Amino acid sequence: MNAENSTEKILTGGCHCGAVRFEATFPNGIEKLNRCNCSICSKKGAVMTSVPVANLRISAGEDQLTRYQWNTNIAKHYFCSICGIYTHHQRRSEPDKYAINVACLDGPDVTIGREIGVLDGASNSIYPDEV
Repeated sequence: MNAENSTEKILTGGCHCGAVRFEATFPNGIEKLNRCNCSICSKKGAVMTSVPVANLRISAGEDQLTRYQWNTNIAKHYFCSICGIYTHHQRRSEPDKYAINVACLDGPDVTIGREIGVLDGASNSIYPDEV
């Protein structure tokens, strides 16, 4: 890919206390922003974006991450065990991707002026308006 035409972005982020740090590679920049209506996501209220599993690297504090699973035990939600901040999760509906809490990304708020979609995690559909 020609570097001049590349939209790939590598962004860093982490939890509130700084114990957990990560680097995420977005092949086409940050594309869709979503909230999910499943039982856990609706309570945490995070805005998320996705990357392929191979594109998220925990650079510090992997031993500080706590994983939470329930029901089918397929989705894996990760939180800092020190400050409790949700950083990312591996979806049940798309296990080849991680959803990243965009509030954990370093730099400016990527939600400003952007549309935020809704994932229908409650019924395990990806995009209810596209079904």
